[in-house]
Amino acid sequence: MKALDELTFDNRFARLGDGFSTHVLPEPIDAPRLVVASNAAMALLDLDPAIAQTPVFAELFSGHKLWAEAEPRAMVYSGHQFGSYNPQLGDGRGLLLGEVYNAAGEHWDLHLKGAGQTPYSRMGDGRAVLRSSIREFLASEALHALGIPSSRALCVIGSDTPVWREKQERAAMVLRLAPSHIRFGHFEYFYYTQKTELHQQLAEHVLSLHFPECQEQPEPYLAMFREIVERNAELIAKWQAYGFCHGVMNTDNMSILGITFDFGPFAFLDDFDAHFICNHSDHEGRYSFSNQVPIGQWNLSALAQALTPHISVDALRETLGLYLPLYQAHYLDLMRRRLGLTSAEDDDQKLVERLLQLMQNSGVDYTLFFRRLGDESAALAVAQLRDDFVDLNGFDTWADLYKARVERDGNSPQAERRERMHAVNPLYILRNYLAQNAITAAESGDYHEVRRLHEVLSKPFEEQAGMEQYAQRPPDWGKHLEISCSS
Repeated sequence: MKALDELTFDNRFARLGDGFSTHVLPEPIDAPRLVVASNAAMALLDLDPAIAQTPVFAELFSGHKLWAEAEPRAMVYSGHQFGSYNPQLGDGRGLLLGEVYNAAGEHWDLHLKGAGQTPYSRMGDGRAVLRSSIREFLASEALHALGIPSSRALCVIGSDTPVWREKQERAAMVLRLAPSHIRFGHFEYFYYTQKTELHQQLAEHVLSLHFPECQEQPEPYLAMFREIVERNAELIAKWQAYGFCHGVMNTDNMSILGITFDFGPFAFLDDFDAHFICNHSDHEGRYSFSNQVPIGQWNLSALAQALTPHISVDALRETLGLYLPLYQAHYLDLMRRRLGLTSAEDDDQKLVERLLQLMQNSGVDYTLFFRRLGDESAALAVAQLRDDFVDLNGFDTWADLYKARVERDGNSPQAERRERMHAVNPLYILRNYLAQNAITAAESGDYHEVRRLHEVLSKPFEEQAGMEQYAQRPPDWGKHLEISCSS
């Protein structure tokens, strides 16, 4: 394990030059203190978890100190926001401190969010608040634990620095990790500004560092785009299968690596609702839960447009056509596994759709239904879950189809069925009310709850003794929390 001063930096993005980013030093926050840290994320940098408790740890990730080898940069990019093109965005409150490579040869961006104003702050103060920093930390690590590709979060550092949003809050910084922070919006920026040489340089950078296997293909950039399409199809299939709603799927929030990125007003479904809108600023419902699938394709189309200097329009269009079939295949595979099925039948899609419609009409808790479905045999489980539904006749019809389907699948011994289903159906998810409880305590200086919630969510599929309250349906107030982009 390494100490903090033993990290090895290799700042590949910074070496692209000033056309891609601006050198900016972080602005320190007052009286920095550790709120929460992720041992699993620290392990990605080969760091000893014990160093999180040292004063220098809080000083480094609050802007007070900096490694000599770090080269903090604010990235420039653009993007489509709620369908409209914004010609210049960029890191308005975050800095890429540098790139660290670990003993396994992996490169990890160290990105400090809430680090102060940059040339791209657009009238903002460049700060993040404790509330949003805790939410991003918990979501990053919870999604990873569920097997959903995501940026990671190393720590949250709190402070006494006041910031104003709808009310006065306290500033915080979150240190997040990712193999790259390049977004769809990077390609859009250089495409629409007609900076041809820089666009080519960016494409070569992404291809060689993040998609090296594509260099062996006859058309490397087309192979890279296909990989991006495939990764996003799989990512969004996992969002839909596990009930995750991102909330702000602007192209500047879409990672070129197909990972969940830039957490804002996200939410996991409590009661199943295909039309759920987690961002109360999304008045048109553009980024509703069910719209995430077509918006994923829309965003890929925007990226395709920005790649036309490298790839023919016909090839791009053909590759985009792979998205929906790939998404459907990944999604159906995940839902079969969540239903405890090990084989495929043609009518499985209808079986899933009928179930979701019944859940929608009855306000059934999405996570707990699937978890309880694996507790017992198929027959006993549906009998126990029946009372959660309003349309009993409709549920009985579905239950008969499901039991027959399980029997054709092989009707595994219950112990085997339970183990298989519990391995893919979480007992614990990051419900908004749980996050809010942790935030409320943290804002009063008590960090025990955010740390405990993080620990529970790090093992979402394992029943944990004494943690029953984290697996319950939310109280009514917890289902109606309004979350905005303001952070």
